[in-house]
Amino acid sequence: MKAFIYTGGIINTQNITEHPKGDDLVIAADSGYDNAKALGEKPNILLGDMDSIKSKSLPEDIETLKVPAEKDFTDTQLAVDTAIKRGAREIVIIGGLDGRLDHTLSNLAILEDLYKRGIFAHITNGYNRVRFLNSTSTLLPKSGFGYFGLLCFSEKAKGVSIEGAKYPLKNAKIERTFQFAVSNEIVGNCALISVRKGAFYIVESSEQIK
Repeated sequence: MKAFIYTGGIINTQNITEHPKGDDLVIAADSGYDNAKALGEKPNILLGDMDSIKSKSLPEDIETLKVPAEKDFTDTQLAVDTAIKRGAREIVIIGGLDGRLDHTLSNLAILEDLYKRGIFAHITNGYNRVRFLNSTSTLLPKSGFGYFGLLCFSEKAKGVSIEGAKYPLKNAKIERTFQFAVSNEIVGNCALISVRKGAFYIVESSEQIK
């Protein structure tokens, strides 16, 4: 099952092209309900401490899971945990990539955790889209994001190759403290990214005009 989790923060609705279909699970984490509403989506579940939601009236047929404001986990983490318990094996998180940096970094760490659990996931706010890659290859299709970059998360990465991009790489070594595989562009329909050893965040970005 696929789950969509809507979180708070500024989103570019015009560049969010992924929407729930059929039996997809839709969860709003607190003010993520406002973002879901802006995108024309109706959540199955509303979860959080409700301290930042702006909508004054909520449909009565939404399952509501209210949690204390003082807790060990963020609303997004709780939403991800709920999605997994409900059977999700693929998760799209929308929002959560602006504002407080601690929340943003926490949300990126969720991607690594989900990767380790064998759950395919990415996060986007329409200005950026991020996924986690570890010692494997992936095709990155051309999209509404004009740029992409690889940010090394492990201490060192080896055998890093990029094909189909303006700035190709072949069997390169990248260090976490010395990043140079950023601000690249896909020149064809897609780019092939390969990493023999090491962990990366793949970040697709557009010019952030708000």
